[in-house]
Amino acid sequence: MSKKNGPPFQLFPLLALCSILSCAHAGEPARLRFEVSLTNGLLSTPQTGRLLVVIGRKDTPEPRLTVSRTGPDAPFVLGSDAKNLSPGKAVFLDATAITFPITNLSELPPGDYFVQALLVSNRDLLSPQAPGNLYSAPQKVHLDPAHRATVKLALSAQIPPERLPDETELVKFVKIQSRLLSQFHSRPIYLRAGIILPKGFQNDPTRKYPLWVRIGGLDTRYSRVAGMMAESSNFRKTWMAEDTPRMILLHLDGAGPNGDAYQVNSANNGPYGDAITQELIPYIEKEFRAIGQPKTRVLSGVSTGGWASLALQVFYPDFFNGTWSSCPDGVDFRAFELVNIYDDENAYVNSYGFERPSERTLNGDVRLTMRREVQIENVLGHGNSWTTS
Repeated sequence: MSKKNGPPFQLFPLLALCSILSCAHAGEPARLRFEVSLTNGLLSTPQTGRLLVVIGRKDTPEPRLTVSRTGPDAPFVLGSDAKNLSPGKAVFLDATAITFPITNLSELPPGDYFVQALLVSNRDLLSPQAPGNLYSAPQKVHLDPAHRATVKLALSAQIPPERLPDETELVKFVKIQSRLLSQFHSRPIYLRAGIILPKGFQNDPTRKYPLWVRIGGLDTRYSRVAGMMAESSNFRKTWMAEDTPRMILLHLDGAGPNGDAYQVNSANNGPYGDAITQELIPYIEKEFRAIGQPKTRVLSGVSTGGWASLALQVFYPDFFNGTWSSCPDGVDFRAFELVNIYDDENAYVNSYGFERPSERTLNGDVRLTMRREVQIENVLGHGNSWTTS
């Protein structure tokens, strides 16, 4: 095709792409970056939080719903702090932003992706899916770090306000404001819990029951009880069996201002243990006809919940009557995953010079290393730090 008849045919895809990507002038250094802004009229106040750009291979589920994945299907994630973001202002994320699983945006393999921005701004529930967080619509683009381009993403939607899950005859949910935690954080802080009532609970309004306090793995939400009582679940079959002892199950919530609070008092999270034993459990026992005596309270937990259930029994020995703690986190730091923080010189590399694993498959293959685990935590955490992830 001659020049007088128009540009060569192969330029048309590039011209179409430039309607989405702002292409730079010739001669400028190559740089791929993302420009994130806030849609006008969405909110009346500036927003501060952790800004993530999630780059996924697929649009289902949306990229923002996959940020915690670390396996072969993990998306590429860029993280940066955003302060007082408002319409007319923008935050740029480029090769200087901290990333996962690659170490720099320049390492992104060229290709077609679905890109989405997410602003984690909820101060009381540290979770990408927390109510109030903002996100953009997924956008399909071709990305190549070797070519200078700006992908514009507009935060145009907000996760709806919190709504407790639907209840059934035996599955209930509670949310109460904690006086102790609210004083510690200097703002209203709430405790949430899921309840499973025993079979026949409604038949005898005078009968009282013992209390089973259950704690799931890291970040397990109180809403887990709905799945436990799904029609096809083995737990439901056992719970509803005629020979199963009748009791009330209380499932604690693994979410808070700093993520999972481990259900105990701490200088960072506040008096969670006191709030559970002095506020939440007494409320549950009164509301749902529990016996309300130490000899009728038992604990159980798995993984992080195994640690938390053991800790609650140790710290409150006169409040609980026993615990079943399964595969708990280390109770000291001699085996923090595989790291002995008192003796080991390096958390990422062992004494033989090999990358230290943090997760394996059942056949022993390494799925995740300590270095990569901390890398995604740094991407998610304010100030590029795992300490606030």
